[in-house]
Amino acid sequence: MKKRQMYLRMITASLMRRRSRMLVALLSIAIGATILSGLVTIYYDVPRQMGAQFRNYGANMIFTASDEEMSLDDVHQSANMIPSDDLIGMTPYRYENIRIRERPIVVAGTDMESIKLTSPYWRIQGDYPATSEQILIGANVAESFRLKVGDMLTVSYTPEGAVATDEETVLDNMIDFEITGILDTGGSEEDYVYVSLEDLETLTENKGSIDVAELSVQANSDELAGYADKINDSGLPVLAKLVKRVTASETTVLSKLQALVLLVTVVVLALTMICVATTMTAVVAERRKEIGLRKAIGASDSSIIKEFIGESMLLGGLGGIFGSVLGFIFAQQVSIHVFSSSITFQPLLIPITILVSVLVTGLSSLMPIRSATEVDPALVLKGE
Repeated sequence: MKKRQMYLRMITASLMRRRSRMLVALLSIAIGATILSGLVTIYYDVPRQMGAQFRNYGANMIFTASDEEMSLDDVHQSANMIPSDDLIGMTPYRYENIRIRERPIVVAGTDMESIKLTSPYWRIQGDYPATSEQILIGANVAESFRLKVGDMLTVSYTPEGAVATDEETVLDNMIDFEITGILDTGGSEEDYVYVSLEDLETLTENKGSIDVAELSVQANSDELAGYADKINDSGLPVLAKLVKRVTASETTVLSKLQALVLLVTVVVLALTMICVATTMTAVVAERRKEIGLRKAIGASDSSIIKEFIGESMLLGGLGGIFGSVLGFIFAQQVSIHVFSSSITFQPLLIPITILVSVLVTGLSSLMPIRSATEVDPALVLKGE
């Protein structure tokens, strides 16, 4: 039998003879590895998960005109500078003053489909406009005019520079819209009405410029700032700004949450080390006579150290393997119940978890192993 096989058989037999104590040590290592693997997985996946949650609170970047007017083409060119994987949605807005029953109201021409991506928090009674000559109205507007979904609404607009040639000339452009939905946000959006950009161009008889564009970007604050600087340096008449209330809150929450995860991981590893050290100390105390006998017949301290190190490394490796599997299951359950989405599997965490488990177990065994080498064969064999 080869020396390596003999060594492996020896440490395996030693562990099996003390199954109850070693099972406790293995269980503590596996639990520690599970928490380590799970929390580290969450630590690295939290920015993506939290970023997705924060996107539900609205856009985190806006475009406004710099010095010149900003066209829809300028907005699209600027948005194309952001990688498509990071750009969740971009919604342009053009505002005009219209009249409903001779009362002034602000209308926003926009892209209804992209609003669903950049403003998922909007609550709609009814549906978004899907075709031309359909309109979405704010809750305050609906209350003021006593309107409901399905009603027809006449919108009038006076083109700029229109001059009446006689008293019977009608200056206003008028379009009859069908109300498909009522917007309820609890904010200023409830004071506006919303139509498609094409309908607004028809009503005003000109394309006009874009007043503002809202963007939802999946990126951290540093990446967002980089995208904004790139757009601002492009020479286009577009000024990119970050929505501070969203980006600052996201950065603060992420940093605190990651710090908490890191702290819990360190505490769990410390508790694992204490548990393993206690178990190994008890094992050494049980084996004092065996160690004394082996030293009396010529066993060296290095051979005794190698045996205990082998046992601890084997325990650490097994605990790391179990912890890697259970850690991903743990992280997956946390992600599903907290963020309502599955977590990203990190293959590199498997060898890292096993390595850390072996190192933690080895460090925990140093003091018990040192006490094993200090056993005096004469005293032990005399029964003292």
